[in-house]
Amino acid sequence: MTDTGGAPGGEGADTPTPSQGTPQAPAPGSGEPQRPEDHAASPATPPRGWQAPDAQAAPPTPPPGWQHGPAYRPDALPPFTGQQPQFQQPRWNPHGLGKPGVIALRPLNIGDILDGAITAIRRHALLILGIGAVVAVLSAAITFVLQKYILTDLAGFASTVDLGPAATEEELRSALFGTFGDLFIVLISSTLLSTFLLTVTTGLMAAVMGRAVLGREVTFGIAWSEVQPRLLPLLGVAFVYALLSTIGVMLCIIPGVIAWVFWALAAPALVLERGTFRTAFARSAKLVSGAFWRVLGVLVLAQIIESFFANIIQLPFTFGSGTLSQIFNPGKIAVPSTGDLLLASAGQIVAGTIAIPFVALVSVIVYLDQRMRREGMDIELARAAGVQPPQAW
Repeated sequence: MTDTGGAPGGEGADTPTPSQGTPQAPAPGSGEPQRPEDHAASPATPPRGWQAPDAQAAPPTPPPGWQHGPAYRPDALPPFTGQQPQFQQPRWNPHGLGKPGVIALRPLNIGDILDGAITAIRRHALLILGIGAVVAVLSAAITFVLQKYILTDLAGFASTVDLGPAATEEELRSALFGTFGDLFIVLISSTLLSTFLLTVTTGLMAAVMGRAVLGREVTFGIAWSEVQPRLLPLLGVAFVYALLSTIGVMLCIIPGVIAWVFWALAAPALVLERGTFRTAFARSAKLVSGAFWRVLGVLVLAQIIESFFANIIQLPFTFGSGTLSQIFNPGKIAVPSTGDLLLASAGQIVAGTIAIPFVALVSVIVYLDQRMRREGMDIELARAAGVQPPQAW
């Protein structure tokens, strides 16, 4: 036989037999040297079975009253790209999720609320001041009629006082109680009227702010189309709110203040949420609950600013009507003439054109602020305005 030079066993010689054993790994220091492990050059791919941190953890429990938007998921994580993300400090934004309109989309402080009302008046001056002028004219006209009504008793009381010692005790008592009774009726009627008109104005301003907060164009036709389907419920809310808060203040201060604060957001809740008469009061009480003192402070501050501003504007008209002469001569009872009342009404119209919308806008912004704090409405507004929320990395 000829030796071919191959190993015995032919083609199967390469296959190890039981007698040969399994191939052994080369001993250290012999054969081809091993390359040292380079941990820095290892791929960033995580080991099998690795999961993103907190991927299986339950989402954080939101506070009571919180409502997420339809596309908001608190457990959503950015997609894994094979590289470890580099952590960056989130950038602080003074406007929260942005400021597409007159207010920033974040919980507001008192300065933000007042600035938002002034900004809305400045950007939509024709619309807002036009609504304020109409409301101020109605208020001044009704106030003029009420003041004209008491002039008869006031003149009779002045003539009785002029009698001096000749006036009997019965005449003085009758004139005194009759005059102060009429003054009390006029005071209640004026307070009821002003609260009613202010609440209606708040509903109109809610329709304006619903678009102004998103930076969209708003006209009287657009605002009226929002209010018109809910006009009768709005008038009902305004009447009940004005009646209960006025009676509460006149009979006892505390119940009136409580009703005035807890139901102050009923008008914007009715218009912006398209609710009903009953749900408007319930929503207002729910939003104010837990923030009573804060809402009270903002509303009182707005009333103080409005009163101070209105008195400054009415001061020249008061000088012209001769009303201040009563302050320097308190012993004399002066009965204002029809011209004096008309001049005072003109000053009331000028002051109310700006002051009434300002207070109404503050109430609407307080409503928006409470919803952003409790229900995450800033996310909904940002989504509606097309604002992209800032990313954490």
